[in-house]
Amino acid sequence: MMILSPLAETEKKETSINRIGKIEKITLFNNTKPNADIILEEIPKSLKGNIKILRSTKPAGAPATDKKIQEAAQSDLCILALGDCGSCTTWLILDALRLEKTGTPTITICSDKFSKFAKELATAHGAPKLRIVEIKHPIAGLEKQKVIKKTKQTIKDIKKHIR
Repeated sequence: MMILSPLAETEKKETSINRIGKIEKITLFNNTKPNADIILEEIPKSLKGNIKILRSTKPAGAPATDKKIQEAAQSDLCILALGDCGSCTTWLILDALRLEKTGTPTITICSDKFSKFAKELATAHGAPKLRIVEIKHPIAGLEKQKVIKKTKQTIKDIKKHIR
């Protein structure tokens, strides 16, 4: 009798993570999770220089359309928010990987409760160095000022990537 292993050999292709160079244009990609808009509104306020800001939205529990990815890929950097549940975190990471494959560097914002999952997912897709920054969970249901306060540390972490 022959016993077969149910485990398949897998071929993991590495996904190159693009270096963040000079930034003249940033796309802020909002997955429409509650308060993601507030987080993304705060980021440009802290950036120096004359940076053009583009905004894009997508549904939280679905991938971005090819058109939205192509539009975001016209920027020097795309910042995606907000991964604060399993499905929305999954789609943000997969969208970030699609953007990285176009040559566009990304930073993805996930709650601290889902950042480990986000990093594991990125690693499983061959991108262990995908830039993921945390924001303290929870975000949904908070007053605007509380979201802004939580965003301040996240902005410091973003700035570490774009010096």
